[in-house]
Amino acid sequence: MHSTDRVLLVTGGGRGIGAATARLAASQGWSVAVNFVGNSLAADEVVRTIRADGGHAITVQADVSDEGQVRRMFEKVDAKLGRLSGLVNNAGVVDVSARVDEMDAARIRRMFDINVLGSFLCAGEAVRRMSTRHGGGGGAIVNVSSAASRLGSPGQYVDYAASKGAIDAFTIGLAKEVAAEGVRVNAVRPGLIETDIHASGGLPDRVNQLKVQVPMQRGGTAEEVAQAIVWLLSDAASYTTMSLLDVSGGR
Repeated sequence: MHSTDRVLLVTGGGRGIGAATARLAASQGWSVAVNFVGNSLAADEVVRTIRADGGHAITVQADVSDEGQVRRMFEKVDAKLGRLSGLVNNAGVVDVSARVDEMDAARIRRMFDINVLGSFLCAGEAVRRMSTRHGGGGGAIVNVSSAASRLGSPGQYVDYAASKGAIDAFTIGLAKEVAAEGVRVNAVRPGLIETDIHASGGLPDRVNQLKVQVPMQRGGTAEEVAQAIVWLLSDAASYTTMSLLDVSGGR
């Protein structure tokens, strides 16, 4: 077992913001568990890069919407890395662009199962390890929300925006719940970020099309979002909890 004072689990860590966060955290001394559900090659590549740079990382497979898989994932992190002190709830999905009157229950259920239920399940496991109420030594949780929670994404992803609105409320409530137990809980709300999540929603050129709406006149990078996440995880943010940090270029 590898033991460190700083053990981090990043859900959906094989690509985009999750991968950038895993790499940056590892460069700052965290031992990182990179979660994936299906794309093992991408997760393996993130771990390979971290190890090549002298860091420590493992992959952990789990569907975050499945309670049993989440429990086993955390148990593997316990066994391989030691006591958890950081969690990034990054795993999430979008769907093809659609109006609400074109959506069916299966689509909406999948969106909330992964984006919301998954974050609840992972945070619950993390709190049971970090909270002083459970014998832990404290820690930090960062939820990846979205500027869509403020904007609503009409005509495209209202279901996604609603799921991220739930993450905002979840962040506020959980932060207050565990603030006296040594656990800080914050969220970042990325705006238009250059990742492949847009292609998975059928709009691969979405950032380029919408960047004129951004005061900074460009899309952001996964690495820029990762900087905010890793700061919120760090001791430099020791008096920061219940914050919703926009990383959106002013949009």
